Amino acid sequence: MANLKVFTLMAGLTALFGAVGGSIAGQEGMVAALGLAGAMNFIAYFGSAKMVLRGYRAQVVDQAQAPDLYARVDRLRQRAGLPMPTVAIAPHAQPNAFATGRNPGNAVVCVTRGLLELVSPDELDGVLAHELGHVKNRDMLLQTVTATLSGATVNLARIGAMGGGRHDPEGRPALGPLAVLLAPIAAMMIQFAISRQREFGADRAGAEISGKPLALASALRKLEAAARQIPMRISPGLAPVAQIDPLAAFGGRGLTRLFATHPSTAERVARLEALAREGIGS
Repeated sequence: MANLKVFTLMAGLTALFGAVGGSIAGQEGMVAALGLAGAMNFIAYFGSAKMVLRGYRAQVVDQAQAPDLYARVDRLRQRAGLPMPTVAIAPHAQPNAFATGRNPGNAVVCVTRGLLELVSPDELDGVLAHELGHVKNRDMLLQTVTATLSGATVNLARIGAMGGGRHDPEGRPALGPLAVLLAPIAAMMIQFAISRQREFGADRAGAEISGKPLALASALRKLEAAARQIPMRISPGLAPVAQIDPLAAFGGRGLTRLFATHPSTAERVARLEALAREGIGS
């Protein structure tokens, strides 16, 4: 099902680019746009993980650079029966984390500086186990390709908005017709591909891997509170890969509201507490 969704996303983006190219420059524009879409699909499939890391300004680290983090990921991935992922750190003050990559063999687990400074060791284990849960559940390809393709679509929307030539009463560029069309399409792409159930599934897998469902629940509370206070300026198309909505500080204004794909933290915490009562992860 995940592979079918990836194929559908790629086909949909190709059709979208072809339609836009055709509306701008006729048949020649359509052919050129289809060629561009094909190249983007290839890059998204094989290089989207690097693009996501670049979008978060993350840097890959080794055991010498981050010995405690590396050792924790190594210990947890062994418990999960997974190959060792690449480990990365993003420089953001907001505490958060994500996983990316096409499959478990080339997965990347990334945390922010803010996360390392905020949570306790047990909570860090819970957060890392959640991301390894995404790896184990093979969620990353769909998440990563979706983030890349929807981000490209949003960029087209911005170009359309800037090219609209109209301004609001305060002198700011007004949203052009192309942006009005493409922004909801990009949002629907993400809503279609990034199911809220994936976060619940990764929470459960994380509880089983770490053995600490309550520590993950505690970490989620801290991350949610911090995300509302500490902005993270990234493309909205990259937000769904993060463990907690990184755009929460912006209050869901404008286009960011369209990209709300995370279930409520309260519901996630309640489910983790129920898992603890059931003895899951213990």
